[in-house]
Amino acid sequence: MSIIPFKPKIGITTGDINGIGIELIVKSLSEHRLLEICTPVVFASNKVINFYKNIVGEQNIKYAGTKDINALQPKVINVFNCWDEEAAMAPGQVTELGGKYGIRSLMVATQCLKDGQLDGLITNPIHKKNSQTNDFNYTGHTPFLKDKFGAKDVAMMLCTEDLKVSLLTEHVPISELAKYVTVDNILSKTRIIN
Repeated sequence: MSIIPFKPKIGITTGDINGIGIELIVKSLSEHRLLEICTPVVFASNKVINFYKNIVGEQNIKYAGTKDINALQPKVINVFNCWDEEAAMAPGQVTELGGKYGIRSLMVATQCLKDGQLDGLITNPIHKKNSQTNDFNYTGHTPFLKDKFGAKDVAMMLCTEDLKVSLLTEHVPISELAKYVTVDNILSKTRIIN
């Protein structure tokens, strides 16, 4: 009898649907070895994924669309359809709809993570100018996730095999930076990353 290894369900948000996020998703998920280590769940719509598949020219990516987070298929890329309406895409343009669907993707994926239906979350870039709404009044992903999970503090970290960099601040004007460089802030971030 063989033991089936745990394959985490990893949610992936689109980011601004006119930005680079979905192109990155399509190109990354065309590497089928990822399916050996995780079950990817893209929070988007089939139409958006197909649009970018055609732009990128990546026909090697196959996926299963679903509206039921409990019906994910473990050996394929899953697209969790967060919206049904037609989304007018304008790659490279900052539009209200680009931000709207990027935030919807983030909010639905975050709720699934919070509910224990996902094991991790990868976020793609949002644009500060078109993502602000009554429901999303944050400078970016990090403060949003901090708020949603009730964390006292968080740390943003950039990693490679040889280098790990954690940020002390985020989205702070240079003119205000000095007031955030405190012993308490440094210790708090250090505790999080260690």
